Amino acid sequence: MIMAWQPQEEGLRQIIQLLKESQSPDTVIQRTVQQKLEELNQVSDFNNYLIFVLTKLTSEDEPTRSLSGLILKNNIKSHYENLPTTVTEFVKAECLTAVGDISPLIRATVGILITTIASRGINSWPELLPALCQMLDSTDYNVCEGAFGALQKICEDSSDYLEDDRQNKPLDILIPKFLQFFKHSSPKIRSHAIGCVNQFIAQKTPSLMNHIDIFLENLFHLAVDDEAEVRKNVCKAIVSLLEVRMDRLLPHLHDIIEYMLLRTQDPDENVALEACEFWLSIADQQICKEALTPYLPRLVPILVNGMRYSEIDIILLKGDVEEDENVPDREEDIRPRFHKSRTHGNEEDNNDEDDEDNLGDDGSLSDWNLRKCSAAALDVLANVFKEDILPILMPILKETLSSNEWEVKESGILALGAIAEGCMNGMIPHLNELIPYMINHLSDKKALVRAIICWTLSRYCHWVVSQPHEQYLKPMMHELLKRILDPNKRVQEAACSAFATLEEEATTELVPYLGFILETLVFAFSKYQHKNLLILYDAIGTLADSVGHHLNKSEYINLLMPPLIQKWNALKDEDKDLFPLLECLSSVATALQSGFMPYAEPVFKRCISLVEQTLNQNMANTQSPDQFDAPDKDFMIVALDLLSGLAEGLTTFIESLINGSNTLQLLYQCMQDPLAEVRQSSFALLGDLTKACFQHVHPCIADFMPILAQNLNPDHISVCNNATWAIGEIAVKLGTEMQPYVPIILNQLVVTMNRQNTPKTLLENTAITIGRLGYVCPQDVAPLLQQFVRMWCTSLRNIRDNDEKDSAFRGMCQMISLNPGGVVQDFIFFCDAIASWINPKDDLKDMFYKILHGFKNQVGEENWTRFTDQFPPQLKERLSTAYGI
Repeated sequence: MIMAWQPQEEGLRQIIQLLKESQSPDTVIQRTVQQKLEELNQVSDFNNYLIFVLTKLTSEDEPTRSLSGLILKNNIKSHYENLPTTVTEFVKAECLTAVGDISPLIRATVGILITTIASRGINSWPELLPALCQMLDSTDYNVCEGAFGALQKICEDSSDYLEDDRQNKPLDILIPKFLQFFKHSSPKIRSHAIGCVNQFIAQKTPSLMNHIDIFLENLFHLAVDDEAEVRKNVCKAIVSLLEVRMDRLLPHLHDIIEYMLLRTQDPDENVALEACEFWLSIADQQICKEALTPYLPRLVPILVNGMRYSEIDIILLKGDVEEDENVPDREEDIRPRFHKSRTHGNEEDNNDEDDEDNLGDDGSLSDWNLRKCSAAALDVLANVFKEDILPILMPILKETLSSNEWEVKESGILALGAIAEGCMNGMIPHLNELIPYMINHLSDKKALVRAIICWTLSRYCHWVVSQPHEQYLKPMMHELLKRILDPNKRVQEAACSAFATLEEEATTELVPYLGFILETLVFAFSKYQHKNLLILYDAIGTLADSVGHHLNKSEYINLLMPPLIQKWNALKDEDKDLFPLLECLSSVATALQSGFMPYAEPVFKRCISLVEQTLNQNMANTQSPDQFDAPDKDFMIVALDLLSGLAEGLTTFIESLINGSNTLQLLYQCMQDPLAEVRQSSFALLGDLTKACFQHVHPCIADFMPILAQNLNPDHISVCNNATWAIGEIAVKLGTEMQPYVPIILNQLVVTMNRQNTPKTLLENTAITIGRLGYVCPQDVAPLLQQFVRMWCTSLRNIRDNDEKDSAFRGMCQMISLNPGGVVQDFIFFCDAIASWINPKDDLKDMFYKILHGFKNQVGEENWTRFTDQFPPQLKERLSTAYGI
């Protein structure tokens, strides 16, 4: 019999002693306990002791019993398959007896344990759901609440199983059961009941949809519940229903909006936050404008009010601390950074990236809260209503911005930033007053006000840069640079981020001020603690990207490089702070061009070393995974990207570094790495080395080309993009020697060209590479012309004149000369593509002239006139002016 197991007294005493010791803050004791626990896991009935302490040892204190259950939970997660059946059956039976323990902590722990076992295969515990369902009907509150607690966790973790037809759809029984408890006398039970049902709204589970009317009726009945947790779950349900069953909410929408206006002001912030999500969700619905227009005069003030820092926010943010620049950062305050691998494309196309704009992020308040949700809601509503929201908002802004209470003023500045994107056109008449207001208040005595102004100004950078520099750009830049050196770390961070945005918008407009900018950024190196140093690297890298070769002056180099190299030398190879520093140096190396030469050799050698170390660690891990940990491949990726930056910046000067090194052998290994980001960066480096020193790449082409051909799958956008770009660069250098490789490449490029929803950059790079293949091997590519010419023309008409476009169009002209029939059906698109050139080189223009007049002569004057009558007037005029047709 399973229940016959009984603990040995001595064994029980030892385990209780161990549980007590594990609660000690002493790390030495903690390590010893951990070691003993691992040893005890070898004892077959150790887990029986743990469940016994949790469920039966009521003489022990609750934290010790609960801890016993949590250790058991971890053992089940790690070793469930290896546990003897007698142990798992004993644990299951004991869990069911303890569901209704009188202690809420023990009930919750038992619930977690039940869910953990269920997640390993609920179908191997067939008696669980019937037992819990039966317990729901118990007159003992503890049993009912414990069963509901366990069921809610099961609904969260095992929803697919509960809907499964093969398991007789347990939800068909559970949903009606849950709905019965919406009117239970206990608020905790009511909350559990809604929480269980809420798990199934998003999937539109049939078991719930069949009872949707009863669900709504019961839900509305609970709308004014006294219990905050119940109100929160009601709001959560309505928000979920809005996204999947708007049809059912429409008849009640007026009442729902009224309810959400009320709940967004709920005294319990968790309820208010859940209600505030409603405005974010309804903004995505087509009905939004019509539904919310009558309520905007009431909604907008509520949202602005919700943007104020609460007292608890201010305490958590240490909002009363004005100067903390000398306080070292705690490691847990530093968010993990993720390296973005290098992508090659046309310089002007940056729109495929997501804009990381985080609504005046509070740094330390990483959790989603009412302030952030209110700001996000105002942001999305501004995008829906545009200028129509301003007559309501502007008087509120006027009042908040002039308030003597800093919390009120700060919320107004946040609101001003939140509406920037949606209401920009309507805001322009007000900016000549608001921008100076914000620039002046950058010296506000409250650090949190200074910080939010930095962010809000960054949202209006585009407009500032378009105005006379003396009026706004110069004063804003000067004040932001002062704030970069602010004595408050939060302000430093906000100013640095805002300045990076200004750099992206202003680009070369900042060149006259480079000396002053660099002096400030370099001085910040001596002031900044760990976290802001990482943001400073980003600001410097963005500056280099924005001003490019203008940075290549000895006075700028002598200012900028010493602190960067000092940090570079101070960091160990395994320090993750290398990531942002290497990213920064990659941008700087590209911008400085030959100016980076004095620093190139040590940087190059370390990058090669980082790649080598990572590859060696990976090999060791592959061969002996128990002995060696897998490496963090980000070290290799950032090193490859910095090598790309060196190749792009130094061009032919990198030849001396590549000569005699094992760069190409390492690159061959990296190009075959299973991790997409490694391959992406490898192909970028291959393309840059091809441009800079092809003599070193040439001997490896036979090995490299099949790998490139295998990476032309457009499902992996960035890898495919860089491989495609590298093939194009190789083709230009290789010339007719490219011919053997055309068959393994061309068909896949044509597939990518004609694929629906191919991203713009990939489409352009694919078109350029096809054009370049046509340039060096026209006889091999021209027969396929009809398959890609239309998409080719439409994708390249939008890029500006440059060398890549030049070589691609030369290829197209050669292909048309060989196969004019391939372009006949789509000739209007080719004419349009020709017209996209502003200033083609004379010999290319001559090629265009010959093709246009050749077609005109071929079809005759009458047919040509009929053909050109289809042209838009602007196209007709441009071709007539440039080519006389």
